[in-house]
Order: sequence, then C-alpha cells, then structure tokens
Amino acid sequence: MSQFKRLIASIVIFATALMGLPMQAQAAIVSTDTAMQSAESTAQRERVTEFLLRGDVQKELQAHGLAADQAVERVAAMSDAEVAQLAGRIDQAPAGGEILGILFTIFIILLITDILGLTKVFPFTRSVR
Repeated sequence: MSQFKRLIASIVIFATALMGLPMQAQAAIVSTDTAMQSAESTAQRERVTEFLLRGDVQKELQAHGLAADQAVERVAAMSDAEVAQLAGRIDQAPAGGEILGILFTIFIILLITDILGLTKVFPFTRSVR
C-alpha cells in the first residue's frame, strides 16, 4: 500500500510542478484591410439575404420549386467571392424589375450544388457522389 501512495504522491507532485510553467499564446495583428473585408462580406451577405426575403422574389423562387429558407441557407454556405458577385448583380438590376437574371444565377448555383451532392433540393438531379 505504501508503494501505491508513493506513486500517487509522485504523480501529484509532478502535475503540480507542471501547472507552474507558463502557457504559450500566439497573437497576430489583424490588418485594417482584413477587418474591412470581413465587414464588407457580412454586409453583402445580409443584402443578398434581404433580397431573397422580399415577397416578389419569394414568389419567383417558389415558381422555380425552391423555398426561400433553402435559398437563404445556400447563401450562408456560399464563399465571400460568390456572395460579392451576387450582391453586385443585385445592385445592377433595375429597381423593382429584372430579377430573372438573379434568380437564374441562384438556380444555377443550387443546381450545381445538387449535382455535386452537397444538397438535395431538386428531385430531377443525380448526385455524382
């Protein structure tokens, strides 16, 4: 029993000694450009999401067989470059008009993700996976 107590005491002493060692941490400076890009990409993502939640856009999405919730989830899964491109197309579209191009772009993106097997929105596609 005394050997067991010595073993436990040795382990406790060793663990206590290790707790006194300083922990290493690393930090890096975040540039202003990086911080601005993340803020800009968040704003663009919100702009596209707001656009998709409009009533007329939701009607068009439903006409193509897509729920607005799914479109918003897809926008959340897009890269920053894709969202920036989509937001640019929204800015170029005439007010209250020509949303067909934007909806077509969203449809193509959703179709590609279905074919790649990342999602299953359209029943007429087969996954490559």
